[in-house]
Amino acid sequence: MPEFLQQLPALIGVIVGALGSYVAIMRGDRVRFQREQAARWEERRLTVYTEYARVLKQTVTLTYRVSAHHGNDPHPHPLSPADAEPHLAEAASARDPAGEALLMLGTPEVVATARVWVLTVVAMERFMREGTRDPEAWQRLLARQRATREEYYAAVRRDLALPPGHSGRWQVPAAGDGSLR
Repeated sequence: MPEFLQQLPALIGVIVGALGSYVAIMRGDRVRFQREQAARWEERRLTVYTEYARVLKQTVTLTYRVSAHHGNDPHPHPLSPADAEPHLAEAASARDPAGEALLMLGTPEVVATARVWVLTVVAMERFMREGTRDPEAWQRLLARQRATREEYYAAVRRDLALPPGHSGRWQVPAAGDGSLR
């Protein structure tokens, strides 16, 4: 028995060391799992945010083209409302599931800015569908759409901890001028 008592501290040390190693490994695995899970969700949110922007931008581009047909926009490829209608319907159909995914995975800030952006795009669609001929009003809508798009992208960047990005505003050269201003 005295030999056992002499070896008891060593045995207790081995047991404590084994338990400590087990706890450290389990804690490390849990931290790694949480980090990997967060990265997966971040990738999914980026995909959802990108898809939402892509389908919304389809509608925006179509409104530019139809508005050019009405004389409101300088887009180089005008499109008649009749020719645009199937494309607009397709863009609207794609927007619904993209919006649902955004609601499911997006942060409240991103969803709120997306809502403001889409309402602006809907106003552009209404302007275009009414056949309004008012280039100044159209330019105000365009400016509002660009600002709301920029707010959406800024919210996405904040959510994903990305650095600030480009505003997406480029100066278009005047007709016959090859230089960018």
